[in-house]
Amino acid sequence: MLRLAASLEEASEHPIARAIANGAREKGIELTTPTDFLNEAGIGVVGKIDGREIRVGRADWCGGPQVVLRGGLDELISDAESRGASVIFIGWEDSIQGALVVSDTVKETAVAAVSALKRLGISVVMVTGDSEAAAHWVAESVGIDTVIAGVLPAGKAEVVRGLQADGHIVAVIGDGINDAPALAQADLGIAIGTGADVALEASDLTLVSGDPRGAADAIELSRRTLATIKANLFWAFAYNAAAIPLAAAGILNPAIAAATMGFSSVFVVSNSLRLRRFKPLR
Repeated sequence: MLRLAASLEEASEHPIARAIANGAREKGIELTTPTDFLNEAGIGVVGKIDGREIRVGRADWCGGPQVVLRGGLDELISDAESRGASVIFIGWEDSIQGALVVSDTVKETAVAAVSALKRLGISVVMVTGDSEAAAHWVAESVGIDTVIAGVLPAGKAEVVRGLQADGHIVAVIGDGINDAPALAQADLGIAIGTGADVALEASDLTLVSGDPRGAADAIELSRRTLATIKANLFWAFAYNAAAIPLAAAGILNPAIAAATMGFSSVFVVSNSLRLRRFKPLR
């Protein structure tokens, strides 16, 4: 069963799919390259192995729209989701034949990243394709209050559009192929550097280190940079507005006017150099 699932998941770019394939290799399982492979983002994958069409993914994808879970699978799902894990089903001929219980490891810096965003006055929302129970378990562990679960990739982009329609400026942080539509739709798309290539391409900013705390750092540094630019423009305008009439009236002689102009430039540069003292929010 693991060989079939891993053989299909090896062709997918999803982080969990990669983990399943790598886990099978570590157990010494020889994988088979599937034919007629198809990846339905957010739903599952399908391909032929040993002449049989195998499906891996959601229950209705593997067992048909009228799927009935038997053999204790419903209890397996409830137990897994209560621990923040997800269940991936394996099936063929419109029948579920088995299941894998998998879970994402919450990054050690995730709690600090959420806390830093909140300190900046940013509302944090988790939008995920996982089940309600699994999503809420993870959200509670990292301090996220608002959760939208069971969302397909296209649905994530719709969520972003809805928030934008309500007047919000939306930033999306993601790392998987399923996050690409939302990253592209967002006002600011932030990709985790260790994620899928398609997510990196759809984003505006990439956190090369893979540390989610970098999102808050980038936003705070951008805010300070914009504030510095505005301050520089204000003082430059104020200086010229005051000094030019004085020079035209002959109150300032050319030497003093040249000196004060140099001082104005030094002030702008010095004010900008304060950004070098920026320290990440930790």
